[in-house]
Order: sequence, then structure tokens, then C-alpha cells
Amino acid sequence: MSELNTPTAPAEALAGALTAEYAAIWAYGPIGVRLSGAERKAAAEAEAAHRSRRDALVVHLSAAGGGVPPDRPGYALPFPVTDRASALRLAVQVEERTAAFWRAALPASTGADRDRALAALVEYAVRATRWRRSAGTTPITVPFPGRPG
Repeated sequence: MSELNTPTAPAEALAGALTAEYAAIWAYGPIGVRLSGAERKAAAEAEAAHRSRRDALVVHLSAAGGGVPPDRPGYALPFPVTDRASALRLAVQVEERTAAFWRAALPASTGADRDRALAALVEYAVRATRWRRSAGTTPITVPFPGRPG
């Protein structure tokens, strides 16, 4: 997953969020295969939500005349995903990391872009909390979602 940088312009901030969406989508492949039942369904829904946000962001950036960063063929995972526990740990990390990019977009954006960033931040914070609950991690919430640790 790419490093979080402080964006200087709205288009740059949204491009950063788009790269985070690409990485999140890629990570849900290894996550989903290590889960079953309702957790596997939740992983598929999370991946679909990231795909939807990615698609909307690509259209938005293209229509605004901004640069659309390309997706990469693969992303390095922070650790091997070999079982349910590591899949849930990665799911939490993916949502937290993606939320951080959207949080970084908040101060650089206004209007509909700011609304878009806030909606993504909230959605990913809630999803990270659900993954923490599934994993039995405590605390299940964090005081400032998306804030670098």
C-alpha cells in the first residue's frame, strides 16, 4: 500500500484516495478467500463498495480534467494472509488506511468533494469497527478514524 502524503490540492488529494481504493480492492482478494459465511459476504460487499467508490472517483477526476492515476497490477501486503485471524487483521488495516487517505482529502476539498471525502471516511471507519468486532479486537473503535497513528 502506498504511503500517505499530505495533499496540497483537491485533485491531488482525490488522486491519493483513488490509489488507496485500488489497493483496498486488491487486498480484499486475499482477505475473502480466508473467510467464510457472513464474513466472506461482508468482504465481498466491502470490495464492491470500494469498486463503486473507485469507479465514481475515476469518472469524477476524468470529468474535472484532472489526472487519473493508473492502477498497478498488484500491491504488497503488510503481512501474509494465511488464516481467518490474519484476514480480519488485514481487513481492519485496509479500512483504516483507506479512511486515512479520505481524511487527508477533507482539508483540501470543498463542496461535493468534501462531502464525498467525509462519506468515505465515515463508511470506512464503521467498516473497520465491524471488522474489529469480528476479530474480537479491543477496543473496537478508535477516537479519530483515519488519523495517522
